[in-house]
Amino acid sequence: MSFKFTEENLKRIEEARKKYPESLAAVMPAIYIAQEQNGYITNEVMAEIADVLGIDKVDVLGVVTFYTMFHTKPVGKYHIQVCTNVSCMLRGGYEIWEQVKSKLGIDNMEVTPDGKFSIEEVECMGACGYAPMIAVNEDYYENLTKEKVEEILNSLK
Repeated sequence: MSFKFTEENLKRIEEARKKYPESLAAVMPAIYIAQEQNGYITNEVMAEIADVLGIDKVDVLGVVTFYTMFHTKPVGKYHIQVCTNVSCMLRGGYEIWEQVKSKLGIDNMEVTPDGKFSIEEVECMGACGYAPMIAVNEDYYENLTKEKVEEILNSLK
């Protein structure tokens, strides 16, 4: 499968590149744009990002594999990340993790058969003072209870 950016997305990447003194600094915006276009980041996508920015593919790979917001395989329409790091764990993060898995009938990094949901257990998401928390795509939900999580999941159906 070959991946090429759309003309519109090439323009967006060029606009991002202009904000930085070196092309490498625009790698994160380029990855976001690629993920938006393709749904997830494949080796072909990373090669295209590297080619467009004129950087090494390993630099793209390093960023893609470091950050949890970049996906290297397909995710659901609603990708739910559940934090189970220390602060969240101490305030019920594992109970919420088990609740989400049970409700959706899938495990870590799996997608529901209808493609609507995927879940991921993640380390710290930077909301330690507001634990426990989950993210649904780019929306963060903090100070959660099992009841609040149930409401959130039901609102997505």
